[in-house]
Amino acid sequence: MTSPLTSAPSSQERWSPRLWGTLLVLCAAMFLDALDVSMVGVALPSIGSDLGLTTSALQWVVSGYILGYGGLLLLGGRAADLLGRRRVFLFALGVFALASLLGGLVASGPLLIASRFIKGLSAAFTAPAGLSIITTTFAEGPVRNRALSIYTTCAATGFSMGLVLSGLLTEASWRLTMLLPAPIAVAALLLGLRLIPHSAKEEGHRGYDVPGAVTGTVAMLLLVFTVVQAPDAGWGSARTLLSFLAVAVLLTVFVRIERRSPAPLIRLGVLRSGSQIRAQLGAMTFFGSYVSFQFLATLYLQSLLGWSALSMALAFLPAGALVALSSTKVGSVVDRFGTPRVIAVGFASMVAGYALFLRIDLHSAYAAAILPTMLLIGAACALVFPSLNIQATNGVDDDEQGMVSGLLNTSVQVGGALFLAVVTAVVTAGSPGEGATPDAVLDSYRPGLMVVTAIAAAGLLISLTGLRGRRPQQTLVVTGSPGAAREETRETAGARVPVRD
Repeated sequence: MTSPLTSAPSSQERWSPRLWGTLLVLCAAMFLDALDVSMVGVALPSIGSDLGLTTSALQWVVSGYILGYGGLLLLGGRAADLLGRRRVFLFALGVFALASLLGGLVASGPLLIASRFIKGLSAAFTAPAGLSIITTTFAEGPVRNRALSIYTTCAATGFSMGLVLSGLLTEASWRLTMLLPAPIAVAALLLGLRLIPHSAKEEGHRGYDVPGAVTGTVAMLLLVFTVVQAPDAGWGSARTLLSFLAVAVLLTVFVRIERRSPAPLIRLGVLRSGSQIRAQLGAMTFFGSYVSFQFLATLYLQSLLGWSALSMALAFLPAGALVALSSTKVGSVVDRFGTPRVIAVGFASMVAGYALFLRIDLHSAYAAAILPTMLLIGAACALVFPSLNIQATNGVDDDEQGMVSGLLNTSVQVGGALFLAVVTAVVTAGSPGEGATPDAVLDSYRPGLMVVTAIAAAGLLISLTGLRGRRPQQTLVVTGSPGAAREETRETAGARVPVRD
């Protein structure tokens, strides 16, 4: 199944204005997702004060978005494959715009949290649909690598700009941070109606996997909810343990359903590829370590050093600027060295950046103690995130691009929620309590920073397993769902190996 633009030009030819316009619309949606996540964090104190929300209620302004996003990504990815990527993307983008408008106008905490959940839900459909539109519109190889490097750069740029814009807008009103995405989303929607090519529904699909969709979605929603609530409820509490047990049961049922379904939500044969598994685990450790680092760095800069929200945002700006400046180069780097090497170098840069941050004290100078970490993290983001997207989507049939995109985004969100909860629990366990000296508070942060570094180191070790010597190509027969007969490629120690499922 191909789109009218699938015959994308080679890397030596110029892209048509419509091709650039399509990429611009998709980048705008990814930019909005990242912008929205970063802006709300800075605005939380003002939101709580204006709406009279408690700390626990305020947490759900963030967690509501994560719950909708992380819980429904698998369904969103498969829906794009089955219902049409263009249709799913544009409809979800319209819902995102309406939810943004609602979030800026509400006068109560519950309505604000509901609007955040709806935004997360809509992003769970735009993210995999947008990524799969790119991977089916731009031919695999240099041209797709270039498109994906630009696409993922927009996410990093949106996140960095969100921090700065929120610091500026919150000075006037926190409602502006909620309203800003609405007109951008509407503009992208109008352009998308004209530019995004029509995509057919999956040809010859054998019905819809309703049982798999229900169990998979409920399992992801419960997993994200349990992880988000675990620090407050207690990791060893009966509620948390029973929730994790229920997740395990649901996932077991889900796997059994997928193995028997003629049209599975996730074709499990995809996960028999070593490169695919490395991409998913890499996404979890990469985003989980970064979100956790940002959380601790924000506490350090604002709570201990007394920096303003805007100053803190500007401290992170070099990382985003480095990603933006390198956007046009990453694709060619991947073409030359391959995703395994680029990902490994990026993770090594991230580990080095986190390790350097362990030197901080109460009198650290930005240029000497903080800026090197930001630059190393920026280099890591520029190298790793586009490469993970390329590695996860290469060699996958067009009719499964949405599924793989949803799976990758799920790994990102679950990794972020899981590792942030773990790091928060570590810091909370060592908290000195009220009236503690600044030195004692800083000491309570250090174990969390060590855990962040260890998470990134785990990602580095995972990526290094893809650097083994090349093996000759071979054909591997993999038993999959009944009646399925399709070819995919599998990377075994850096070699592309056809896999039949």
